[in-house]
Amino acid sequence: MTFTLIVRSILIYFLVFIFLRIMGKRQIGEMQPFELVITLIFADLATIPMSDTALPLVHGIIPIATLAIIHFILTTLSMNSLFFRKLINGKPVIVINPDGVDYDNLSKLNMNFNDLMENLRGCGYFNIEEVLYAIVQTNGTLTVLPRAPYAPITANNLKIDVEQSSLPIILISEGKAVKENFKLAKLNINFVNEKIKDYNIKPDDVIFAQINNKGKLYVQPKKGKFILIETNYNGDGNW
Repeated sequence: MTFTLIVRSILIYFLVFIFLRIMGKRQIGEMQPFELVITLIFADLATIPMSDTALPLVHGIIPIATLAIIHFILTTLSMNSLFFRKLINGKPVIVINPDGVDYDNLSKLNMNFNDLMENLRGCGYFNIEEVLYAIVQTNGTLTVLPRAPYAPITANNLKIDVEQSSLPIILISEGKAVKENFKLAKLNINFVNEKIKDYNIKPDDVIFAQINNKGKLYVQPKKGKFILIETNYNGDGNW
């Protein structure tokens, strides 16, 4: 009996895992309503065949597979039809416009002013007068367009030329060298070991290290503060 439960649990787990991976990598808060509904039902359906050995395993697999097919169909339709997309996902709703809060739209969303202010603070705006537009997206998240005096200053505003940023690449993670990243950066572990010599850090003490295209090497030892080392390394857009 115990072995049967273990096997059924493993099979259902991997089945649900595969279907959720097919659905994409969005977090719960980023899902469209129909995706959230399917995910919640997945969870309920998966627990039944796991615990009830009297129920044939296929009775758990078929409903889960059916939901996965439904999700695929709905996703395909929403991608190819604007009308269908609006039908199942709805459309963004403007809750703040240049005239202030649109109370009618706020009420349609079953939101009150406390909900609105909480979401605005989550976007970094504590004063409602700083907001020109606030839009509730179809997945329930709030996006904000600030009024010009409160908009973040960018290099473009100041007419300053800045070099394009690049993503740093992780060389060591959890104390282990990430071989594929060393290969991608055209470096080897000796590069890191040589750079940390002057800081009295042993190779085995490095828990994390990353480097960017500017040659800045960030090293975090297991104990103590991180160090930032300027090197002559130039990534030249290798990644």
